[in-house]
Amino acid sequence: MKILGIDEAGRGPVIGPLVVAGVCINKSQESELKDLGVKDSKLLTAKKRRELYNILINKFKYKVLIIPPAEIDEAVGGDTSNLNWLEAEQCIELINDFNPDKTIVDCPSTNVKAFKDYVKERLLNKKVNIIMEHKADVNYPVVSAASIIAKEEREMELAKIKNRINVDFGSGYPADPKTQAFLKAYWSKYPELFRRSWAPYKKISLSKSQKNLAEY
Repeated sequence: MKILGIDEAGRGPVIGPLVVAGVCINKSQESELKDLGVKDSKLLTAKKRRELYNILINKFKYKVLIIPPAEIDEAVGGDTSNLNWLEAEQCIELINDFNPDKTIVDCPSTNVKAFKDYVKERLLNKKVNIIMEHKADVNYPVVSAASIIAKEEREMELAKIKNRINVDFGSGYPADPKTQAFLKAYWSKYPELFRRSWAPYKKISLSKSQKNLAEY
């Protein structure tokens, strides 16, 4: 039996991409994940997460989908879409690619049934057994593995950006003081790095625009 675990990293940040990862294993490999000490990435130190990431990508089949800020803005800016449906589309792509017997997804939506129905309706193979749960990344090792890969891949994406612009903007989350300072200083210089549909970016761009109008 092929089992696919799906999780994401980076739903909330104002900087950088959303990353969705899928890890596909045979049922017999579940014990390997447990023996490795795989758990939800949020429960691991950065060092341990990196160690496990390097093991996982060499031992198991996986795929990573990276959704840039512009695509996120496009999804949340419409009348019929939002971040949940955008993530659902990534789940659909991963399930269709791997065609597992069972898929376990850490569901991002409060309406688990609607999210599951949306995904199931769009699968090529309607016989896939789908488990959608909150905290699936805690309860299922294969989803924990996906959470580790998603988190590490997002960290690598952020590192690429920091190296390119030579500025440390922290975690990219709105509550991070480094991120707040970077947003204020660079919101207009590097607009492509930001999720411009997010409230922190809209607030700073609006206040600067109003200030410019007042000065004019």
